[in-house]
Amino acid sequence: MADFFKDMEKKVTDVVNELSKKTGDTIEIQKIKSDIRSLQRANNRDFLDIGRMVYEKFQDGEIRDTDYITLCESIEKREEMIEHQKEEIQRIREDI
Repeated sequence: MADFFKDMEKKVTDVVNELSKKTGDTIEIQKIKSDIRSLQRANNRDFLDIGRMVYEKFQDGEIRDTDYITLCESIEKREEMIEHQKEEIQRIREDI
């Protein structure tokens, strides 16, 4: 009977150890995924900053690359459309 309890104790200990390892692995994976997301957010902020810098240079006439110019002109047109839409909202509000 003592052997039965020793075997049972060993099996329970093994299961607890395995669960503990899996839990630790899961926590470590989540930490790594969180680090990856943080790095990706930092990259996205830098991409936005690069884009703003290029657009500002375009506005100052410093950009010569046609690929950049095409994108900047599209942004410029949308900015004009946004301004027009804001003016339309203001006009409608004044009519109320």
